[in-house]
Amino acid sequence: MNETLTKPIILYDGVCGLCDRLVAMVLRKDKRDQFRFASLQSAFAQEILERHNLEASPLDTVYLVLKDGEKGETLLNRSDAVIEIIRRLGGFWRLEAALLRLAPKFLRDRLYEAGAQNRYRMFGRYPTCIVPHPRYREKFLDQ
Repeated sequence: MNETLTKPIILYDGVCGLCDRLVAMVLRKDKRDQFRFASLQSAFAQEILERHNLEASPLDTVYLVLKDGEKGETLLNRSDAVIEIIRRLGGFWRLEAALLRLAPKFLRDRLYEAGAQNRYRMFGRYPTCIVPHPRYREKFLDQ
C-alpha cells in the first residue's frame, strides 16, 4: 500500500473560502506531515464517497478519511472530522479537541451546519479550486 494513501485524507469543498482556510491552517500546523488533501469536486473524492454510499453534493461538509482503501477504512464528517483533524495536530490542539468533544454531538453538528450554510457568504467562494503552492502539491491527491 502506498504510504501517502494510508495517511489521513481531508476531503473539502475546493471552492469554499472557509475550507481553504482550514486546509491552509492544517498545512501550517501539520509538523509531522500526516495529512493529505482532495477536493470534494475531484474524481478521487467521488471514488472514496461512493465506497461509503455517499455523494459529495451538496458540498456542505468536510470529511476525514482514515485508512484509505484498506480494510477498516473510516470516514468521519462534520464536527467529528474537524475535532479529529485538530486532535491529530497535537500540542495545544489536543486540548482544544478534548474540550470540543465534551459538547454533545447533536449540538456540535447543529453549529457546524449553521456555519456550513453561511460559509460562502461569510468567507467567499472561488470560481475554481485553489491550486496549491508547489511546496505542498504532493499532499494534494486530486492534482
